[in-house]
Amino acid sequence: MKVLLADDHPLFLEGLKNLFALRGIQVVGTARDGNDAIDKARALEPDVVLMDIRMPLLDGLAATRILKKEQPEIKVVILTMSASDEDLFEAVKSGACGYILKTEEPEDFFHILSGLMRGETPLSAGLAHRILEEFARQGEAAGTVERRGETEEALTPRQTEVLSLVAQGLTYKEVGGKLFLTEHTIKYHMGRIVERLQMENRRQVLEYARRMKLNEK
Repeated sequence: MKVLLADDHPLFLEGLKNLFALRGIQVVGTARDGNDAIDKARALEPDVVLMDIRMPLLDGLAATRILKKEQPEIKVVILTMSASDEDLFEAVKSGACGYILKTEEPEDFFHILSGLMRGETPLSAGLAHRILEEFARQGEAAGTVERRGETEEALTPRQTEVLSLVAQGLTYKEVGGKLFLTEHTIKYHMGRIVERLQMENRRQVLEYARRMKLNEK
């Protein structure tokens, strides 16, 4: 994985670069503002850009929009101090595939970021639920197709499949039979779904699934 770091704080940038080096992850370049990030991405073709929001000349959200238009294959993950809903939702709309807070401990940060290679959406704790709730509210007007899409983006395809079947009233054993998986594996997936959706228990997840009409798939 080739990474480009974009942040206007030199000490933070250097520290983050060193943390990546210690884990054997290649940092192909660094940028101090949005324009610099775009230029470096064009020249270096990274797999991932870690983008701060508050930067001079061109902020990270504007840079993300330009970058995703020019090089849609690059994954942009926002790394910021801002936990505001406004910045979070705007980042998603701008094309960012993840949102991580700078307050994370290093081990937690790399654990969250590692999900990117598994096709997951790297998000700090509590953010996934806020995103899903926001799109659910928007989906009331836009229809259930969009809402399903946002739910499926937050979960892996297998997790969405498991949740859909459980929401239809099937037992874990019956779901396992349909998917050629063990009952224990289905229980594991449901546990991960509860975590990914930032909910407290199975009941909340099933209520959410029915509200998203996943039980009608």
